[in-house]
Amino acid sequence: MVRVKICGITRWEDALAAVEAGAQFLGLVFYPRSPRYISPEAAAELVARARAHWGGRGPYWVGVFVNTRPRDVRRVMAQVGLDLAQLHGDEPVEWVAALQGRAYKALRLHGTPDALAARVAAYAAVGPTKADWPQVLVDAYSPEAYGGTGRVGDWALARTVLSTYRGLLAGGLTPENVAEAIARVQPWGVDVSSGVEAQPGKKDPARIRAFVRAIRHAQEAI
Repeated sequence: MVRVKICGITRWEDALAAVEAGAQFLGLVFYPRSPRYISPEAAAELVARARAHWGGRGPYWVGVFVNTRPRDVRRVMAQVGLDLAQLHGDEPVEWVAALQGRAYKALRLHGTPDALAARVAAYAAVGPTKADWPQVLVDAYSPEAYGGTGRVGDWALARTVLSTYRGLLAGGLTPENVAEAIARVQPWGVDVSSGVEAQPGKKDPARIRAFVRAIRHAQEAI
């Protein structure tokens, strides 16, 4: 089964639509420069409502951080009630390790295959060991932004580094191209944000459903 993460959740109705469609992971962005930013206070209310609604059957909640020191990541995780942290900046391996199996690194797809594979291996080694949590994420490269650009990554390069690890594929995924991405990369999971939005920070329920439906059809074809 290809796991699904819907990132950039800011509203209860978007969380509800994502989980009802079949998402296992929901992402909350704690990077103030992002148009999908949510404050820890608002995020805590959202997660508490979700826990009360779904109980133990709900999604995993992932906080997305950019160059935030581990002690501050831990503080927000405790305040909000997060399961995991996604480190999406230039964080060293030591920062992932400091979060003791509750964080994974997002790596942008650039450089030679060997160099990227070595970086992925180093971060995956200190990522989560729980079988239903990702070890790493690979995203499209942009010199201007850390993520959420809507750019499609290098799928051939992604496949070379995700063939060994529980990894999420991100970068420009949409309902229209996710089936091809799965066929070409065969990732453990996929991550989408802008590809299922009506506008930045607000999801389109119809596009969320179409995205997950395309994934299930792609799986049947493999």
